[in-house]
Amino acid sequence: MKKRYMERILLLLFFVALSGWSYAQTGSISGVVLDEANQPLPGASVNIKSLSRGTSTDGNGQFNLPNLPTGEYAVTVTFIGYEILNRQVTVNGATQLSLKLVPSAQNLNEVVVIGYGTQEKKDVTGSISTISSKDFQRGTITSPDQLIVGKIAGVQVTTNGGQPGGGSTIRIRGGASLNASNDPLIVVDGVPLSSFKDKDGNNTLPGVGNPLSLINPNDIETFTILKDANATAIYGSRASNGVVLITTKKGKSGKPALSFSTQNSVATVARQLDVLSADEIRDFVNANGSASQIAMLGSANTNWQDEIYQKAFTTDNNLSIAGAYKNMPYRVSLGYLNQDGTLITDNLKRTSGAVSLTPKLFDDHLKIDLNLKGSMTKSRFAFQDGIANAIQFDPTQPVRTENKYGNYFEWLQASGVPNPNAPRNPVGLIKLKDDQGETARSFGNLQFDYSFHFLPELHANLNLGYDVSQGKGSTYIPDFAAQSASTSGYFKEYKSDISNKVVEFYLNYAKDIPSLKSNINATAGYGFYANRTKVYNFNAYQGDRTTVTSTPVYPFDQPENRLLSYYGRVIYTFNEKYILAGTVRTDGSSRFSEDNRWGVFPSAAFTWRINEENFLQSVPALSDLKLRLSYGVTGQQEGIANYSYLPNYATSSNESMYEFGGQFYYMNAPVAYDENVKWETTETYNAGLDYGFLNGRINGSIDVYKKKTKDLLSVIPIPIGSNFSNQLLTNVGNMEATGFEFSLNGKPVLKDDFSWDLGFNLTYNRLKVTNLTASFDPNYRVLTGGIKGSTGNFVQAHTLNRAPYAFNVFKQVYDAEGKPLQGVYADLNGDGAITENDRYFYKSPAPKFILGFSTGVNYKKWTLNTVMRASLGNYLYDNVSSNFSTRSALLNAGAGILNNVTRDFYHSGFTTAQYQSDYFVKNASFLKMDNVGLSYNAGNILNNRTTGNLTVSANVQNVFTVTNYKGIDPEVQNGIDYQLYPRPRTFVLGLNIGF
Repeated sequence: MKKRYMERILLLLFFVALSGWSYAQTGSISGVVLDEANQPLPGASVNIKSLSRGTSTDGNGQFNLPNLPTGEYAVTVTFIGYEILNRQVTVNGATQLSLKLVPSAQNLNEVVVIGYGTQEKKDVTGSISTISSKDFQRGTITSPDQLIVGKIAGVQVTTNGGQPGGGSTIRIRGGASLNASNDPLIVVDGVPLSSFKDKDGNNTLPGVGNPLSLINPNDIETFTILKDANATAIYGSRASNGVVLITTKKGKSGKPALSFSTQNSVATVARQLDVLSADEIRDFVNANGSASQIAMLGSANTNWQDEIYQKAFTTDNNLSIAGAYKNMPYRVSLGYLNQDGTLITDNLKRTSGAVSLTPKLFDDHLKIDLNLKGSMTKSRFAFQDGIANAIQFDPTQPVRTENKYGNYFEWLQASGVPNPNAPRNPVGLIKLKDDQGETARSFGNLQFDYSFHFLPELHANLNLGYDVSQGKGSTYIPDFAAQSASTSGYFKEYKSDISNKVVEFYLNYAKDIPSLKSNINATAGYGFYANRTKVYNFNAYQGDRTTVTSTPVYPFDQPENRLLSYYGRVIYTFNEKYILAGTVRTDGSSRFSEDNRWGVFPSAAFTWRINEENFLQSVPALSDLKLRLSYGVTGQQEGIANYSYLPNYATSSNESMYEFGGQFYYMNAPVAYDENVKWETTETYNAGLDYGFLNGRINGSIDVYKKKTKDLLSVIPIPIGSNFSNQLLTNVGNMEATGFEFSLNGKPVLKDDFSWDLGFNLTYNRLKVTNLTASFDPNYRVLTGGIKGSTGNFVQAHTLNRAPYAFNVFKQVYDAEGKPLQGVYADLNGDGAITENDRYFYKSPAPKFILGFSTGVNYKKWTLNTVMRASLGNYLYDNVSSNFSTRSALLNAGAGILNNVTRDFYHSGFTTAQYQSDYFVKNASFLKMDNVGLSYNAGNILNNRTTGNLTVSANVQNVFTVTNYKGIDPEVQNGIDYQLYPRPRTFVLGLNIGF
């Protein structure tokens, strides 16, 4: 018995020893996969082919391959868009790796988003540009449009100033209209967003400066820009100005990954306008002023621009969790932004959230994509009229003095009331106007994509989307404020509800036919879009909030419009070299009469993958060469009034009622209308060449295009009595655009520990008007570009064979020393008199060339990057100097006050305003460094060394501007510089940590 017992003990000890020996002969490989910026790459594949073992990285880029026999193995790491990484690894216990991938400069198999589908990059037939999150602009970014500034050829993004959450103007190939919208269609995850613009381009969503800022930029994964008609025609009547497709971040398979980022910044005004100092004002007035004007001088030394601007703090915090629950990938994110403006009292607070669910059911035949986005903002809008007042207000006066107007110094009349012809104290003007707004927005969609079991090549796609928002707020000015002394203050509420709904359904059939070396991809679909706005009208009150000063005629207004669409597309590929594509869309809009309601928008394209031809197979350096040719027609119905084809009546206000028999009645006056108003349509011809060398390390594209827009909406004179006005908005205009785009991307250095990326793009675009009237009139002009300082003064016009918004001014004559002679202009028509006929067209706000440059250097865990832009050949009308640089402006005897003036006062020598002189049309070409940033990836900082990936970054935005323009900033979209909210210089510190 003892013997058997001892045998069992010895056998047990043997197996224990054997298991320990076996355990000692195994190991593991774990670690993290990083991108070129040392950020973790979720979803990367890590494989050991010799063992048939593999795994994917989690949301923090972490992976683990346990229980590996000891030895040396070849580990392969792959990720779409990146070069394959092969690493020899010796396993002898627990092996930790940090694997860094470098981008594939040109991944031709990468899938890009197109309208109603996707396509491999190598097969794209249209002019399309894609930019992903790793290439976005860095720093304090409060609105999605700011992410792509200077990044894409043919796309110009101009921020409208430095207001928190302020808007931008996006132009793709210069736009295509004069009086309708020039904004591109923006589609987020398949949902066309509300334009929030009326026919005059004004924001229709109150309570927020920029409706796009209601979208958290941190949730965005990619931008895809559709530029030519072949790419955009599938969107028909909304695509003349291009299409911006935004794809947001989604969940990925693997363990839950938690990510937190915070950015904190301080913004300062980068440049102040150069005006006279208090001492210079005193010197001039003492030397040139009257006794009464000298007596007006104060003893203060006030820099009014210092008084209205401040250092502004911003914090932007984002938390997200992404992963998969069983077979359902998910991503949930929260964001909080609190941004002060550099203009005192300005502030924006935004709370945002997003949910994305992308499950697959029925053996992956049914794909569901649920996207929900929501945000709430609270804003305090600083009164921007204070900017112009700070330029002109007398610096010899103090900010504060004891009086009944909030103790702010004001120019007063002898009676003690504010001088109605004097500017108001800029600080009091801003601080005593309380404009507060709140906005809530939610948009999203539920998309079903079903691949039929009996025919998997056929997909049915249903997209149900919505975009709803509400903006509300109030404006309050107390009764003691000088700005509203004559009305005893002011109080009024505002509110609007906007609701847009989307229903889209399409079938897609994609089939390879090997016997014919062919592939066919066909799509046919239907769309329904309902858009409604409800604008509430409120009483206006005095500052006591009880005394009514105005009552609205109607409690609300509820305009709406609908769009019904049918569309189709066929893409045929032969031998993977020759691709033919055709699309057609027909749209019916409620904005037009039944006779003009439907528009048809076709396109056709041919693509030749030249590098696949046999005669180029012996050129190994050539990795891509593709010719693209396309033609298409797109339409325009945005920015057009909902009911402009119907007879309309304008109801008078309370102040314009008519008394009859002792009773007051509202008056209704007919408004001019055109029952035949119809679509603006744009034909586009495009030829492009995509190229790549050295396996894509050098790549780019070249495009040339021509656009012809006809039936432009234009205001024309009509015979008196033929309508209800002597002018009518109708379809008579034509416009042409020709352009050239060039992009180049390169990787001069591409090593494991060191890489260098370069990107350059150039855009040339020339617009000209080719018709403006029903009958040919080469001298007809449409005046535009109204300026401040004088009623009825216009310095821009549209006319034949000129760029739209060209400056229309008098040609200034100069003396021998180069100083302008006041009131002396060239007699260009030689009739011996200076009349309106001597005004000529001189320069344009549109640049001749736009350039963008970006570069990034990655060395081990460090990343340095910068973005620069240049605009060449653009001109501005300096309305600041034309209004505030004359002797009569400084010594304002008519108003009985003193003002400040710009330093141009010394050069021009003008005693009175010369508003229409070309002297004030200035070259505004510039070179800007938008951003420079440095980041460091500290890796896994927690004790277990497998989680807690930390990246620290520092950025400076609006680093410098090189320009000859003397104003605050040469970048003004409409070409008239008057009251630009300065773009701040921002210093940012950021931290990103993933678990």
